[in-house]
Amino acid sequence: MKKLFLFLLFPILLQSCYNNSATGGSSSRSTISGAGATFPYPYYNIVFRDFMRANEDKTVNYGAIGSGGGIRSLRDHSVDFGASDAFLNEKEIESMNAEVIHIATCMGGVVMAYTLEGIDSLRLTGQLISDIYLGKIKKWNDPLIKGENPDINLPDLEITPVYRSDGSGTTFNFSEYLSAISPEWKSIMGMGKSLKWPAGIAAKGNPGVAGIVQQTEGAIGYIGSEYALTLRLPTAKLKNRAGNYVDATLETISAAANVPLPDDMRATITDSDDPNAYPISLFTWVLVYKNQDYDNRSMEEAEDIVKLLNYVISPEGQKVAAQINYAPLSEQALEKNRKLIDQINYSGLSITP
Repeated sequence: MKKLFLFLLFPILLQSCYNNSATGGSSSRSTISGAGATFPYPYYNIVFRDFMRANEDKTVNYGAIGSGGGIRSLRDHSVDFGASDAFLNEKEIESMNAEVIHIATCMGGVVMAYTLEGIDSLRLTGQLISDIYLGKIKKWNDPLIKGENPDINLPDLEITPVYRSDGSGTTFNFSEYLSAISPEWKSIMGMGKSLKWPAGIAAKGNPGVAGIVQQTEGAIGYIGSEYALTLRLPTAKLKNRAGNYVDATLETISAAANVPLPDDMRATITDSDDPNAYPISLFTWVLVYKNQDYDNRSMEEAEDIVKLLNYVISPEGQKVAAQINYAPLSEQALEKNRKLIDQINYSGLSITP
């Protein structure tokens, strides 16, 4: 638990210390506020810090409250940008009352982290994961799990599935994958940011799920790959559509994105048919209003948002993603992002230089 606490606290302390030292007590700094997904939180902490170092008159504050909370905050105009691991559906788009642009910032994987003493290698399929979370498979030595892991001495131990309690893009991608794999899951659970779970323990955010899995023998939970790597949690190899068992790596996540991308970047890359692809891969997005002239916002505030977005997709920003185990965007994705950022305006006036 101490390791988890330090992992969560460090970025907050880092940003606080930077703000205090860089501002020198000045009130001339402008503030950009955002809220949303916990999945990219470690990446955003570092890339936003680097942006502030390069722009000493600007502060970026980001609250990792879950994708659903980020969408609501943008809709309520309480933040300058929202962040989500799931793109807005048609109903959500209508509820925003103005056009919203999706800027993909990086890619990652949703991994199945687990705690089983003495077992650091495990194979799972989408169907097995579905059966575990539906409460059909209750013990680790179930014959169906043993069938995928014949060389492992699995314990006669209850499985404790852990899931997100908050509205989550990670949940959306996880459930979207299972809906594609299992007709039963699709019929009973479906896909969404929040679901009614028949079994398991609820936890808030990727850090909450990771913490419970880390502390509970026999637990399994779906979390962002970065959290599992930072906490050194074992993660299962997943069987992809081609029948290969793969880990979530920069290479396998990037392979999942080897598909034509739509101009609006609202793309799904789960269950890719690429033989090297990790099956639960995803984009994560920053969401902003296309017309920045609302709620008495100034042109300067609009320019700040555009400057931040351009920094995130710059070579410097994407280099950070790769350094902390998020997959950088492909050139195809970057080019579509640039065109989308160019569309952001202030009552029709162009913002991008």
